[in-house]
Formats: sequence, C-alpha cells, structure tokens
Amino acid sequence: MDRFLQKQMDSLQLPGLSIAFINKGKIVYHRALGVADIKTKAPVDEQSIFEAASLSKAVFAYWVMKMVDQGLLNLDAPLYKYLPYPDIAQDERYKLITARMVLSHQSGFPNWRFFTADSSLHVKQGALYLNSKPGTSFGYSGEGFLYLGKVVAHLLNQSLQNMEPVFEKEVAISLHMAHSSFTSNPYILKHKVRGHQDGHIDPANGLNWPIIPSLQVDSNTFDPAASLHTNALDYAAFIIALMKDKGLSRNSIDEMLRPQLNVPIAEDFRKAGYSNWGLGIGIAQTPSGTVYLHSGNNGNFQSGFMMDKTRQLGYVFFTNCDQGNSFNEKLEAFLSLK
Repeated sequence: MDRFLQKQMDSLQLPGLSIAFINKGKIVYHRALGVADIKTKAPVDEQSIFEAASLSKAVFAYWVMKMVDQGLLNLDAPLYKYLPYPDIAQDERYKLITARMVLSHQSGFPNWRFFTADSSLHVKQGALYLNSKPGTSFGYSGEGFLYLGKVVAHLLNQSLQNMEPVFEKEVAISLHMAHSSFTSNPYILKHKVRGHQDGHIDPANGLNWPIIPSLQVDSNTFDPAASLHTNALDYAAFIIALMKDKGLSRNSIDEMLRPQLNVPIAEDFRKAGYSNWGLGIGIAQTPSGTVYLHSGNNGNFQSGFMMDKTRQLGYVFFTNCDQGNSFNEKLEAFLSLK
C-alpha cells in the first residue's frame, strides 16, 4: 500500500494526502503524506486538516437522524412547518419538502442557486428555484442541505453562526472526532493545509475557507453541505460509528442505509457506480456486495470514502488538490472494488 500510494501521488501530482483503512471495525492503516503547501513544503502530518467538501453531508445526516431519535424532527414532516423559507416563497411547491427528501436528494432544488438555471424556468441570476416538484426525482443538491441546516438550527434555538458547539457536543465528541469542525477555530486555522488546483496553490483560496458570498456563507457559518474540516483519522471514527450502529437507534441506522430511491442511469453518480441513495450517503453494488460511499469536491480539495458494513471494512481519504477523484478511481481499481 505504501508503494501504491507513493506511485499515485507522483503520477497524479497530489501535494498532500490523509488516508485511513478500516478492517474488522478498526483503523488498521493510516498515512499522512506529502506537503501542506507546495511553496513552503511544510509536511502533512496527523494533525493536518483538510476540507471534507461533500463528505460533510453524511456527518450532518447522522446528526439529523440523532435529532429524529430525540423526537426533535420528523423525517416526513414538511420543513416549512418548522421554518418557512423566504428564499423560495414564490414557489408554493417548496412546502412539500421534507428532511427525507433533502437527505436523499429529492428536494427539487439545484445543487446551488448560482449555477446556471434552465432558461425555460425564467429564474433571475442568484435566485433560488426548483428544478422539479419535490419528492418526484433525484437531483443532487447542496441547497437542500442548507435549508435543512437552517431548520435544525431553528429547532435548537441557534443559528448557522452559533450551532457548532451543539454539533461538537452531540456528534464530534461522542464519536471521537476531536479535531473536526464545520466552522473556523484556532486549531483548524493552524493545521489546515492549502488547496491546490492545476498544480498550483489556488489563488481563490486566499481566505483558506470555502466561501459562498451570495449565500452569506463564510468561515463562521455551519454549512451542512460542504464546510466540514477534518482528517482521515477523525472521519474514520465516524465511519466506524456507522458500522457499529453507534449513537443512533437501529431504525435510524437502517433508514440512513436503506435505498430511498434509484439513481437515474443518465446521472453522473450512476456512471460513477452509485446505484441508490440513502439518507446522506450513496449506495453501490459491487461483486463483493453492497457498499456505502460518498465523494467530495470543493475544487482545490477532493475526498472520498467507502464502507462495507457487512464485512466491517472501508477507507477514507482527503487530498488538497483537484486530483482526488482520479485517485479514488485508481484506489478502487487497486482494491478490486469495481
């Protein structure tokens, strides 16, 4: 594995890599390789922090299911009954959206509102819109997670700017994710590696945080879709919790990992091997059985994980560049997962 990883880092020009493998429900291999910054050559180490990108969604989904267990949220109750959403008030169909729809990507929202909308929808630039009637089709969406995040904050009498301590108490501490955070803090800023794109430090990464100005999302905002900062050791602890049904009722674990809908054949996720979607997590069928997975892509940070719950094995990795998806393909082939 050491030889394989070094070969891939050289051929794909990965600046840094944090990776962990799980077998029999335990971390059996971990490496922190490469550099945090190609200019300073500062090495990646076990304290180094990466952007998890969309791997954030699975962790947030776990927290949502914990709230379901606590009776604070009903998966199938329309979210507007908890918190109306002025951003989409012009389209009454949004009142159909439930937490289940958001977590399984059936909200009808686009991935992000600033992506170019279908011209037939006559949407003003920067306005939130629905691509389809909620609950009728698959459509990967960070916007849905952002709305659900606002609902969760409201139910906790918090805001997206001050709910991190609750996340730490309810999830991070109990799962031994000691250095994982959705918002900025001194530890994260000290240990975060730099993002790279096209072989260079990403000039847009000057603030060293994934910023979404049009949504007023910054380093102090809990963005459930994309702002988790972590490393492979911390995230592997989360995967092990899913494997061992830790912290959630059996019903909630089963709901997370149960196919909620089929991924359409034309979707890029289907082409990447995803056959179904659970709650906050993708599902794929391999020659060795069912696996659960998710990839992450913030451009200058890419990541991925895979979990085989039956065999209690899996892996997670984080890179600080735009070659993580290519690395994941090489890794899956090396492990004969496809």
